[in-house]
Amino acid sequence: MANIQLRYGSSHFYYEFDEGRFEALEPEQAGKPLGDLEVSAKLDRPVGMPPIEENIGPGEKVLIVVPDATREVGCGQVLNILVRRLIANGTAPFDISLIFATGIHRAVTEEEKISILTPFIAQRIKALDHRPRDISRIVRLGESSNGIPVELNRALVENDHVILIGGIAFHYFAGFTGGRKLICPGLASTRTVSATHKLAFDCEKMSRRDGVGSGKLSGNPVHDAFVEAASKIANVFSISTIVDDGGIIDLVCGDPNHSHLDACEKFAERNTILIKDKRETVIASCGGLPFDINLIQAHKALEAASDACADGGTIILLAECRDGLGRDDFLKWFEAGNSLELARRLCDSYQVNGQTAWSLLRKAERFDIRIVSSIHPGKIEQMKMRPFNSLAAALSEIDKTKTAYIIPAASKVRIAAAS
Repeated sequence: MANIQLRYGSSHFYYEFDEGRFEALEPEQAGKPLGDLEVSAKLDRPVGMPPIEENIGPGEKVLIVVPDATREVGCGQVLNILVRRLIANGTAPFDISLIFATGIHRAVTEEEKISILTPFIAQRIKALDHRPRDISRIVRLGESSNGIPVELNRALVENDHVILIGGIAFHYFAGFTGGRKLICPGLASTRTVSATHKLAFDCEKMSRRDGVGSGKLSGNPVHDAFVEAASKIANVFSISTIVDDGGIIDLVCGDPNHSHLDACEKFAERNTILIKDKRETVIASCGGLPFDINLIQAHKALEAASDACADGGTIILLAECRDGLGRDDFLKWFEAGNSLELARRLCDSYQVNGQTAWSLLRKAERFDIRIVSSIHPGKIEQMKMRPFNSLAAALSEIDKTKTAYIIPAASKVRIAAAS
């Protein structure tokens, strides 16, 4: 018998399992986290651009874009090094500002700001909030090649330089997080967010559009739209981190397009897990906070679990969801009788999170989804899933003779068939 720790919010479950029956799907062990000197050395070797000190001069204003509480980035370590380097190079602290790339997510709380930035930075550098509906802080920068209005936060054009700090992870329709997503959708208007996200859904097929999916960038219309919108901003330096267990294990920086692609390739190589067959039972933890902060974020783990589960099988998802569903209006989509009806409603009146609801309902129709969560059981049942108060209870009535998978950090991996 073997033991495994499955994270749940800021706590965890321990599960003892038979290695002859269960197979754990997780990347190989990473090396130790990078120290400050190693991170600084990575910043000295940007892709396709000169180092920060050669690009930013005294008296120039710098905007640093950071993620919200739904991402694991190692932001504090990077910020402390970056800000010190900028100041040592002649940039005054009052010429540096930060902004949280929340997109249409809720605002970052004061406690989260300190956690993301560290107390040292939070006390010394001005931090801004992004409000996608605040037209006084949104500027229109034209249209994309397919007619989408590019409306972004005014701070992006009010500063001489923009530095992005993002973490790389798989995204179920944008391909990967980080990079261009810090600008669009991170600092875009509600209208731009909606129009770019709508490209992920094909209303003729009533399904996900071709080219869209986890780990896919080439030929992905959503990724292309994000890149085109972000290209409206000049003088951008991108920092992409790869994080494991809260620590930065790699960092790529420089040109916002090329450095992001390099970081995505590194992440995919390490975090793509090949399987020979799908199995009838999959136990999946999102990986704890921030990956299970709400159900919309936890759905990314469910996406990975679904790629390992045989049709008609059982997925047991451990997702605390201390922030609930993630949107007050998310549950209304499940008033639809089935995923096809939901898709029709989505195409009649598109909303960003309706697409996540459709994707979740499609999975609930294909699998027996059992979820251990703090979400009210009635809401879980309305979403066609089954609520349980413990892993042991969720495992009841499971055929103990058949093989199964355990995915300890399903939000961080992509499951694919071995050739």
